Amino acid sequence: MTDRPHDQLRPVSVELGFTESTPGSVLISMGKTRVLCTASIEDEVPRWMRDSRKGWVTAEYSMLPGSSPERVRRDHVSGGRAMEISRLIGRALRAAVNLRAMGESMVRVDCDVIEADGGTRTAAITGAWIALHQAFTDAVERELMPANPIIDEIAAVSVGIVEGEKVLDLDYAKDVNAEVDLNVVLSGRGLLVEVQGTAEGGPFSRQDLDELLDLATVGIEELHDMQRRAVAS
Repeated sequence: MTDRPHDQLRPVSVELGFTESTPGSVLISMGKTRVLCTASIEDEVPRWMRDSRKGWVTAEYSMLPGSSPERVRRDHVSGGRAMEISRLIGRALRAAVNLRAMGESMVRVDCDVIEADGGTRTAAITGAWIALHQAFTDAVERELMPANPIIDEIAAVSVGIVEGEKVLDLDYAKDVNAEVDLNVVLSGRGLLVEVQGTAEGGPFSRQDLDELLDLATVGIEELHDMQRRAVAS
């Protein structure tokens, strides 16, 4: 279906400091999918966390109206799918942070899909981690935090079985034709954070699952390397 090898990521790039109004911002591109991720820090936590001596990281995900060939209605932005992906991003990012080291502060991460060609949630997670790291670095530089509370990298990628072949990083054309579709979130230490998988056609075997996870791990290790280079710069 494409000249790209099945075990190769789409071209990946990040543009740091894409916006000036937030301390953490990055535009991440994976193939034709582009997501703007921003992160800002507030000096309070949700009411249910007050006096806990811990911080919090929350996320919101949305697709801009012109991000896909069929216009996304604005009243769908906060719908069920967007809420589910928002929670996924938040869970993934919290796995990378020592919440107690944040004090009682909260980071809000916003992930806005500018262009969608498959893998928007996984691109959002990968870009959001960079924005989060930037926001914490800014807080340390301004002496609002004693140290960066990030303890690990977090990145994500999709894998699937398309026409009987195991494929890394599905674009839209592959995603809609996939017999099996998996989203994998992995830490820099190689620990699984979340796996979302569906048999779109028939059931798949445990061996298929293991091979898909191995394929995802190869791709995510590349993304972790990219993240480390980005924040080091």
